[in-house]
Amino acid sequence: MMKLIDSHCHLYLDNFDLEQDALIREAKDSGIVALLMPNIDLSSAERMHELCDRYPDYAYPMMGLHPTSVAADYAATLRRIESFLNSRSYCAIGEIGIDLYWDKTYLKEQKIVFEEQLKWSIDLDLPVAIHTREAFPEVLDSIYKVGAERLSGVFHSFCGTAEELEEIKKLPRFKTGINGVITFKNAKLADVLRSGTDMQHILLETDAPYLAPVPYRGKRNTPIYIWKTAEKVAETFGLSVEETVEAATRNTAALFRLKKQGNSEVPFM
Repeated sequence: MMKLIDSHCHLYLDNFDLEQDALIREAKDSGIVALLMPNIDLSSAERMHELCDRYPDYAYPMMGLHPTSVAADYAATLRRIESFLNSRSYCAIGEIGIDLYWDKTYLKEQKIVFEEQLKWSIDLDLPVAIHTREAFPEVLDSIYKVGAERLSGVFHSFCGTAEELEEIKKLPRFKTGINGVITFKNAKLADVLRSGTDMQHILLETDAPYLAPVPYRGKRNTPIYIWKTAEKVAETFGLSVEETVEAATRNTAALFRLKKQGNSEVPFM
């Protein structure tokens, strides 16, 4: 059976409450060997921890403050988010970044919060999961300001331009996260990827419960739908699904340094 990692999944959110265990069984049965779970804000952390504690060696938590959760009280919130980093292990700092799609009110604060969390990733030697929406230049500016050569991570849910993809490729320790958007009828993402990169630079994700791929678009996304994304990515690069999944799994396990507890070997290769 092929082994695949969902590199970005919010299965701890309340609209999964009654089905978490069933959806994880379903994911395991399909060949998904790990779910990586980025935090959103203070309200989500406990729920994420509880799910990851129920499924150690399968659900891997990240810790961070999402840009759309940045507000006037950002400094106090950030201190509380940082305190979690002293209490347990995480596979990454995330989900962090800048989002100017919904609201530009707190742009200055978003940049401060993003750059502080980038510094955490350097101090803790952890990758970052970056959210950017209508803010790619701002995100890139912060990365170079903090120290691009010392950072690693993934641009989650990439749906940008060929020019933006070229900028990511200049960051040798960063990958590009691809989800169901690549299957959307009017998306140009497949063309951008085909002409600008290869599977060495790609991670696969769902962003569940968001961005379900065709033919499930508009429905709640779940981990097993990642296989539809894998099929489209394989078609994009002219590869078999097996080759695509193997490359994505290898990339994800290496970037996040995923290991079974007490095992020094990466288990997902």
